[in-house]
Amino acid sequence: MKRFPKLVGMALLSLGLAALAGCGKPQSYAFDRDVAPATRVKIGVSVPAATHGWTAGIGWWAQRAMALYPNIEWVYSTADGPDRQVSDIEDMMTQGIDALVILATESAPLTDVAERASQRGIYIVNVDRGFTKPVADIFLEGDNRAFGRMSAELMVKKLGGKGKIVILRGIPCTVDTLRYEAAMEVFNAAGIEVLGTLPGMWNRSKALECMQAFLAQHKQIDAVWASDDDMAVGCEQAIREAGREKEMWILGGAGMKEIIKKVMDGDPMYPANITYSPSMIAAGVHLAVASMRDGKSKQVSEFMPRHLIIDCELVTPENAKNYYFPDAIY
Repeated sequence: MKRFPKLVGMALLSLGLAALAGCGKPQSYAFDRDVAPATRVKIGVSVPAATHGWTAGIGWWAQRAMALYPNIEWVYSTADGPDRQVSDIEDMMTQGIDALVILATESAPLTDVAERASQRGIYIVNVDRGFTKPVADIFLEGDNRAFGRMSAELMVKKLGGKGKIVILRGIPCTVDTLRYEAAMEVFNAAGIEVLGTLPGMWNRSKALECMQAFLAQHKQIDAVWASDDDMAVGCEQAIREAGREKEMWILGGAGMKEIIKKVMDGDPMYPANITYSPSMIAAGVHLAVASMRDGKSKQVSEFMPRHLIIDCELVTPENAKNYYFPDAIY
């Protein structure tokens, strides 16, 4: 029997999907129905633009979750960078939101506006990329330390405890820092030689450029720690274009359906994967609604953990069928 990744099932109910909104001014979604609560709650949802597969999944899951609550007034926006996202959140505050669900484009630049929102009494659910200060009422994230450790341990095992690797890092934020530091602890302890580290920014095109640079610099590369499936695809393109696909393999992460299919089919370029589902944003939306809709957010907070961590799981050819969902957006 196929098993959904943790928290994905929370949003899989038979309701329609609103079209993904583009970058720019926050958009209001009222979802009016005949019956409405006496006090209408307004919740802002601010996420990165769909610049790659995982953030496209974030938008898809966010809007599915929002549609479950027609009596909430939603203000939804996507941003292609921190400046745009700060502006969007400031606009949301002007519109009088009661709560904010935010997945930051970058951690540090969004901390100040989140702190200002909190000081105004806005309830904040921070998903995935944490702030540099503990300003959120709830912080929900994947287990990025485990992500880094598990992926590095698998790489060390497959390399037999020796080898030369290259590393691609993501957007500067807590997610990238935790993954990288945990992986480097494993690599250093095992004596794996890290030839170089470049910022792929969780972007396919940027990762392609980084991998092209690595290939030009190094005659021997045994494996690529890509830490993200979009970056893995960019790396694969560069490797195949250089005709070096038989020399190395790639370890990405996050469970992109195309990569899971490759793992399931035994593609030697992709021996494994690590789960990190974008459905976590839907869980953030549900938490915000549960905390706000009865007007008792302070009382609810007494029972709610401030920090929630979602497990990461290792995907191998033996269990990949349990994580392959061909109809998913990501």
